[in-house]
Amino acid sequence: MSKRDEMIAKYATDLKEKMGHDADMDLLTKVTIGCGPSIYNKDSATVSAGSESELETVKKNFLIKKLGLEDGPALMEGLHKVLEDYGKSNRNKYRAVVYYLLTKHFGKEEVYS
Repeated sequence: MSKRDEMIAKYATDLKEKMGHDADMDLLTKVTIGCGPSIYNKDSATVSAGSESELETVKKNFLIKKLGLEDGPALMEGLHKVLEDYGKSNRNKYRAVVYYLLTKHFGKEEVYS
């Protein structure tokens, strides 16, 4: 099993244990691949939910650039909803999982097809 496959399995387990969510493994794999090498770096592998600058970066680079969504209050509302659903007390919010959840939340799965 490759390192990337191990990470994808870890993310699927995280979704199951923390959210009771059975991951769409094809989508989770594509989202993880889309994250590139950031998943291997301890700092960039997670999203800091308490940092407004980090959330702005996710909004700008993922929601607007990658998913092609229009800027507006709905983006931050959706981001905060996903982070709350993932668990406020959960310190390790994996970037690939957050991006997967955002893709599902905004119904933009076709971006990865």
